[in-house]
Amino acid sequence: MPIAWKPEPVRCDVMTVKDEWIDYNGHLNMAYYNVLLDKACDQVFEQLGLGPDYVKERNASFFTAEAHVCYVRELSAGMPVIVSLQLIDFDEKRAHFYEEMHHAEEDWLSATSEQLCLHVDMGARKVAPWPEDITANLQALADAHSSLPRPERVGRHIEIKKKS
Repeated sequence: MPIAWKPEPVRCDVMTVKDEWIDYNGHLNMAYYNVLLDKACDQVFEQLGLGPDYVKERNASFFTAEAHVCYVRELSAGMPVIVSLQLIDFDEKRAHFYEEMHHAEEDWLSATSEQLCLHVDMGARKVAPWPEDITANLQALADAHSSLPRPERVGRHIEIKKKS
């Protein structure tokens, strides 16, 4: 039976910025923003039925095909962060989601990530349809998130706008 999701972005556990993740500029290195965002994604996808057991039992997984991260405000060592995830859309083989990373105590926005992931048959190493139970879980999350506004940062692209 699919999970009864709340009509709000799914929040992960609070995580802490580690000392060894700080770069020579004195702030969280960009690679570790992705580590934190990925750990949050894994928490949500495990709730959807797509955790490590899924890979072992069904020989399938999900791969990120595209990601767009926006670094909004610096993080320092020891800061607590929390990431929320909103499912934007999904189809028979793909899921499009958006994450926001906030300071866990002060609630300011530090980073956002928009991602497209693909369901993959690990034996064939090819994109494959989600199984029925996973589709049902994704649909339940999509239904819960259907009333949420589309995040302002979804669909952004990179460009240098030329002055006229």
